Amino acid sequence: MEGVIVRRVIPSDNSCLFNAVGYVMDHDKNKAPELRQVIAATVASDPEKYSEAFLGKTNEEYCAWILNPEKWGGAIELAILADYYGREIAAYDIQTTRCDLYGQGKNYTERVMLIYDGLHYDALAKSPIEEAPEDFDETIFAVQPDRSLGPVEQQALNLVRDQQRKRSFTDTANFTLRCGVCQIGVVGQKEAMEHAQATGHVNFQEYR
Repeated sequence: MEGVIVRRVIPSDNSCLFNAVGYVMDHDKNKAPELRQVIAATVASDPEKYSEAFLGKTNEEYCAWILNPEKWGGAIELAILADYYGREIAAYDIQTTRCDLYGQGKNYTERVMLIYDGLHYDALAKSPIEEAPEDFDETIFAVQPDRSLGPVEQQALNLVRDQQRKRSFTDTANFTLRCGVCQIGVVGQKEAMEHAQATGHVNFQEYR
């Protein structure tokens, strides 16, 4: 059965990276607290590797920071989670259609896929048909001998390109956002994050 690659939306609550990983790995969109603990424990256990130079803050500060449900994850966290699960994590960036692969070079035999719009991570899954319920989702794919996913990878890339054509991404340096809670306008990721930190509001809509 061929099936189609679909984008499974993860709630926008500052933990989308963790919940997207939880979904593709375990079909569970509520794993953020657990996966934040995993990351903090991994970082704390190897202060030499996870130094201040690597993390941008001290090992101790980082561990406290990543356990805060308001904080967002990125490349460091994806690399740790790839090793934790023993699977590659492919993160597709809609704006550039680039794929960043985490867990590369470890000879992992399986891969999961995420899609990133500049601010938010969603999960990619293979579904029998577009409208099929999530129960039928396949999210873990065998890595081929050439390190690709074969036809699945092409399908994923087609979906990412389609999202790019629809401009379903956020140009994080220059985009204009409106806060969905108080309707204030902000420009760029920096202002959006400052507003989110000041108010706790995390529901932004892009507007032009």
